[in-house]
Amino acid sequence: MSAEAVMTPKKKDLKALFEPKVIAVVGASRRTEAVGYAILKNLLQTGYKGKIYPVNPKASDVLGVKCIPTVAEIPETIDMAIFIIPSTSVPAELEACAKKGARAAIVISAGFREIGGQGVALEREIKRISDAYGMAVLGPNCLGLINNDPQLALNASFAGTIPKNGNIAFISQSGALGTALLDYAQGENVGFSKFVSLGNKVDVTELEILQYLKDDPNTDVIMMYLEDIGKGQEFIELAREITGEIAKAKPILVIKSGRTAQGAKAASSHTGSLMGADEVYDAVFAQSGVMRMESAQEMFDLAIVFANQPLMKGNRVAIVTNAGGPGIMATDACVKFGLQMAEMSSATVAKLKEKLPPTSNFSNPIDVIGDAQHDRYEHALRCVIAEPNVDGVMVLLTPQAMTEAEATAKVIVDLDKESDKTIVTCFMGHSDVEAGVKVLKDHMIPHCSFPEDSARTLAAMNRYQQWLHRSRTGVKHYKVDRQAADLVIGKALKDQQKFLPINQSMDIFSAYEFPVIPWAFVRTAEDAWEQAVKIGFPVVMKVVSQQIIHKVDVGGVRLNLNTADDVQHAFRDIMAVGERLKAKIDGVFMQRMAPKGREVILGMKRDPHFGPILMFGLGGIYVEALKDVTFRVAPIRELSAHDMLRSIRAFKLLEGVRGEPPADLEAIADCLKRLSQLSCDHPEIDEIDINPLMVYGEGKGAGVIDARIILK
Repeated sequence: MSAEAVMTPKKKDLKALFEPKVIAVVGASRRTEAVGYAILKNLLQTGYKGKIYPVNPKASDVLGVKCIPTVAEIPETIDMAIFIIPSTSVPAELEACAKKGARAAIVISAGFREIGGQGVALEREIKRISDAYGMAVLGPNCLGLINNDPQLALNASFAGTIPKNGNIAFISQSGALGTALLDYAQGENVGFSKFVSLGNKVDVTELEILQYLKDDPNTDVIMMYLEDIGKGQEFIELAREITGEIAKAKPILVIKSGRTAQGAKAASSHTGSLMGADEVYDAVFAQSGVMRMESAQEMFDLAIVFANQPLMKGNRVAIVTNAGGPGIMATDACVKFGLQMAEMSSATVAKLKEKLPPTSNFSNPIDVIGDAQHDRYEHALRCVIAEPNVDGVMVLLTPQAMTEAEATAKVIVDLDKESDKTIVTCFMGHSDVEAGVKVLKDHMIPHCSFPEDSARTLAAMNRYQQWLHRSRTGVKHYKVDRQAADLVIGKALKDQQKFLPINQSMDIFSAYEFPVIPWAFVRTAEDAWEQAVKIGFPVVMKVVSQQIIHKVDVGGVRLNLNTADDVQHAFRDIMAVGERLKAKIDGVFMQRMAPKGREVILGMKRDPHFGPILMFGLGGIYVEALKDVTFRVAPIRELSAHDMLRSIRAFKLLEGVRGEPPADLEAIADCLKRLSQLSCDHPEIDEIDINPLMVYGEGKGAGVIDARIILK
């Protein structure tokens, strides 16, 4: 193997991983408690259609299948190898399999990066071999892979539960959680098209799996449990394509662990201190159409709806119930989650009255009364499903003495076959509704135990259809003086500056044509007076020093200076701050005092995996206290800039309240797009704060009041 071949990774094809015709099980075992036994048993038990070669030099056969002593002695080319051997033996055996033509491998074995030291070195060697031979390697330290396509019937895992076939794919970074959820899915009658345990992700990551699933005709919904994402920008682009750009878009539902981990490390900017890893992932998912789930229960509830129901065409929901209280609970939950209660037309109300008792409620929620049997439910549901104003239907049932839970469930199953509306159910209780719930689950009708969960599921479907039908916009590129910004940054790096003082920051913002309020940088009292006249009174003056970050805290800011005496006195006072603190003063920054407006903050912090992350929120002194901010990964599209504005709780203040005119939202969005371009153009910048950006009334613009740029 030449050095050049090792250095240039060959293209990998995951078809050999998911659709192998010949498999070598390296480490197949006769011991019934061994993983090597479970792997081979699962392959045989599910009726794998290809050839299997157990590799074990100490056994003649395992489970009746003849063993091969070594990989080299396998009589034909293999497609994939599964390894259940000590970690130290994996690299050599992996290379032996590669020489037998294997284009894919699953390393079940543990003892790699998770133990540190030698394990890290072993993973590096696996990656070297993988790249040199163009092998797609899953794992190590993983549960394995399942492809339920009946044409193949591949269960290359040691999971104790064999999932039924379905149209949901599940990718898990945790093998233990994977086994638990497979078992849960079996109990809920949920089927999977694919199951993949990622393990340590030495080679194959969530990106490669998603790329394969994108074109998989047997997969309609993708569930994921992730602890981290390696290539952030690639994930955003691929997930965005899968969830909304391909002909048959597929929802991606993700549980991302680590919500309660310690947030951002100590940072020198507001943006840095407010941006933790979890906020970054929220931004990533928001921009890629991925739906973040709060729990496994929520993920399964929604996956079942997406996998088995037509997508809602709007947000109008009708509720059919046999009890007033649960109907009100469901109504409250629907409104809370942003759904609209559908209005029944007069024709529908008249139709309902034909068979429902006069004590029924004919407006939404439709109450068929506690003594309703299956025929009354059927009539009400037929009327509601036929109503043009209805996009989704929630069926509530509480057990009364005369309630027919099982018969009502069968009615719902039959109507579902005829309906093009989204139907979710909620049979409240346990023992008395158990038979009905079983009917619903056996026929894959979405069921939740409580109305709030059903409402949450419908609301998620509505969000996804809004994502599918959203306006598409591109990334706007401004004509800017990038060279001028390069000169400022280059000089700072040469001088070993990490913090760019406000005058240098303003030079960069001017180069990118932010709305910079007239300013000057001075070193003498006389310069201060001359520049104040040019700028225009009143002015503000601020100390500029590499050693003073928080200027206000040390008395380094003077406001509302209107005369020559004011300016000269202020200059001397500011210079005295340096003497008192024994800090080197570079000069004084002067700026025309800006009229009062609404203060917002714009910022950027560079993430090691995702690159520049933009922040927007309420600014000024409230930013740390209220933490009303939102994040997006740069570069942002034009629509994303406006989405950022609407994502904060204080957006109503920007829209205008109590007669106050709306703020200039276009000016803010323009600044966010310029900040996005600036951040992408200059990887040397680590953090940016524009705080505050003073925003004026609609059409009246905005002004950069204070700013901070921090280099890497």
